[in-house]
Amino acid sequence: MALTKKPVNGMRDILPREMEIRDYVTGVIKDTYRRFGFTPMETPCMEHIENLSSKQGGENEKLIFKVLKRGEKLRLEEAKAEEDVVDFGMRYDLTVPLCRYYAAHANELPNPFKALQMGSVWRADRPQRGRYRQFTQCDIDIIGEPSNLAEIELILATTATLGQLGFRGFEIRINERRILKNMARFAGFAEEDDDSVFITLDKMDKIGADGVRDELLAQGFDAGAVDAYLSLFSGLSGRGDVALGMEFLEKTLKDALDRDAADNLREIAAAVDAAKEADFTLVFDPTLVRGMSYYTGTIFEIAIPEFGGSCGGGGRYDEMIGKFTGRPLPACGFSIGFERIILLLTEQDFAIPQQPQKVAYLVEKNYPADGLAQVMESAAKERRSGKQVLVVRMNKNKKFQKEQLRQQGYEEFVEIYDQSGSDA
Repeated sequence: MALTKKPVNGMRDILPREMEIRDYVTGVIKDTYRRFGFTPMETPCMEHIENLSSKQGGENEKLIFKVLKRGEKLRLEEAKAEEDVVDFGMRYDLTVPLCRYYAAHANELPNPFKALQMGSVWRADRPQRGRYRQFTQCDIDIIGEPSNLAEIELILATTATLGQLGFRGFEIRINERRILKNMARFAGFAEEDDDSVFITLDKMDKIGADGVRDELLAQGFDAGAVDAYLSLFSGLSGRGDVALGMEFLEKTLKDALDRDAADNLREIAAAVDAAKEADFTLVFDPTLVRGMSYYTGTIFEIAIPEFGGSCGGGGRYDEMIGKFTGRPLPACGFSIGFERIILLLTEQDFAIPQQPQKVAYLVEKNYPADGLAQVMESAAKERRSGKQVLVVRMNKNKKFQKEQLRQQGYEEFVEIYDQSGSDA
């Protein structure tokens, strides 16, 4: 039986042209984040299944690639439940591993700890444009900073990175989980209904206000509460400026509004607008929910018009590390949608700036072995001068070979023959 050439569904091979872009983008991300004081770190690709299934990852916990026990531990014939055969899982994000990492190494790390982590994650999701079952995440997190200085730094660092990559006119949408709850209480929803209400609200951009109303009513919620809730979003329409949004909520919700949460958003907006390096707009989005149940305060998301959806997001998760240590610790993070950024750059035929000049040495097939030392010495000299030099045997169809090399960015060709030396 012939072996299968196609990669596993939802995973993919990456060709050299895209790999060059990925390497460049990775370099820009790391350099920019280091400029803001973030420290690179790394966690394993697998985590204990109980860490991944702790009801903190929202819908992602349904998408875990679970790993069977190994060797003598795997006793299929005796298994009665999943935990009898599964002990590890592939990480579905980088936040849960970071929290375990910090809990294990807090005494060896600075406070606050500004972490930078890039790596593959796995989700058994339905593949679609910009969404794969194996993909790269790029996270920055600040652990141990209780004030909104963390949010400000995360937003400024992330947007500076996007600006370095050439993105303009994008939005950072921002909200506060406390304000989400305030609006739900004001409308008449009970606290235990928050998850159901917010999951439906999160669909607003896809099904509209009428769709949200129909879905909430179908779940059995009181029509008066549903209409009161939706009237808040109607009133906030056109108030994307954070100050205007908070002004409306103060007048409407009155004592039902958490003033600390409102002031928090105002302070973040003022500082970000004053210090931003990139061309973007910070927008108050009262429908922004973010699916992870571990968020406790500010939440934010990247919206790039060319993609038409989220290209990253994050927020504050002050209670998650406490699941490992027994003590809550302030934490906030932001993740760039690396794969979607790469997709957009590839579709735009992105040209990597300041690439070294590429030279290809084409050596005829019968070139004598004792002459190769001189060829390699010449190539080494050009590499030392900063050029990228490829040494390959000359194909029979030299014209087609050069066309392929030009597609890889090679601009200069040196043809090397025994009888004539080197001709440009």
